[in-house]
Parts: sequence; structure tokens; C-alpha cells
Amino acid sequence: MSTHAARRYADPIDVRRDADVPAGFVWRGRRYTVRAVLAHWVEAGAWWRRLGGEGAAAPGLDDREREVWRVEAVGIRQAPASGRTGIFDLCFDWSAGTWSLVRAHD
Repeated sequence: MSTHAARRYADPIDVRRDADVPAGFVWRGRRYTVRAVLAHWVEAGAWWRRLGGEGAAAPGLDDREREVWRVEAVGIRQAPASGRTGIFDLCFDWSAGTWSLVRAHD
């Protein structure tokens, strides 16, 4: 049985969108083309912190809303057939207006 691992990152990326869907991105100086969007969700962060009272979270927790796109993408090289395909989680932070790569799945 094979196991799949995910490496976590917090690397800034530049994302190109087509019809509000990620179509490509640049990560660590390398260009990737999105072949498919596999999933899309919104994470609300520490939403319970805004409730206050006994259930309030400790100060310093992230309560920002962010949008996450799980995509299958291929790295672009000189010869397109030589690029490696991977699964990546791209995150758009609404409060900061920035994109980051948060996971790369093996």
C-alpha cells in the first residue's frame, strides 16, 4: 500500500487566473500551468475567537478568511513534456490580498 504525504509551505506565489479560477502560478522562480482544479474551499480561521466568552481562543490565533484551491499542475520547462505534474494547495488570503502555496502533495 502506498502512502501519500504532503509537505507544508508558506511560500508567496504569483497566480494567473482565468474566469476567477487559478490557471497558472510561479513558485520559487518556476512556472506551473494548472491542468485541473481538484477542490475549492474557504477556511474561516479561528472563527470561534470572535464569539468571546469562555470559548474564546488565545490571542495571536489566525482568524483571517482564506480561499484554498487544490490543483493539479505541471511545471513548465524548455520542453513541455519534461515538466513534472503535482498536486498543490494554493491559498488566497482575503485580508492581505496575497497568494501563497501552502501544501505540495506527493
